[in-house]
Amino acid sequence: MKIYVFGNPLVKEDNLPLKILPKLKKIFSQIKFKVVDPNENFPPRNEKKLIILDTVQGLKQPKIIKLTDLQELKKTPNSTHDYDLGMHLLLLKKLKKIKSVKIIGLPFTLKKTHYNLLLQLIN
Repeated sequence: MKIYVFGNPLVKEDNLPLKILPKLKKIFSQIKFKVVDPNENFPPRNEKKLIILDTVQGLKQPKIIKLTDLQELKKTPNSTHDYDLGMHLLLLKKLKKIKSVKIIGLPFTLKKTHYNLLLQLIN
């Protein structure tokens, strides 16, 4: 399994996935975690089923977000990111470049009590 990890190390509200990555790599040594910039050639060619680890504004605890969830959100190109990831993924789906997406969404801060839930979501 491969999980794409998003985050900006310079932005506190967007760097949690990068901060916990070393711990996740130790726990899930069989999973390939790949840090990527979603604005640069993402997803890689022929990657049709994506799993993404990213910070999601408004979450209180880790949560799985699927394409169907993104379709129900207000469609706007404005977000805390340079280009709205949800809109980008929906466009890729419409163009048949991807089949499915599972976003493991993280809140801005991860409490100790959230780790077990996060580990379950990754499994």
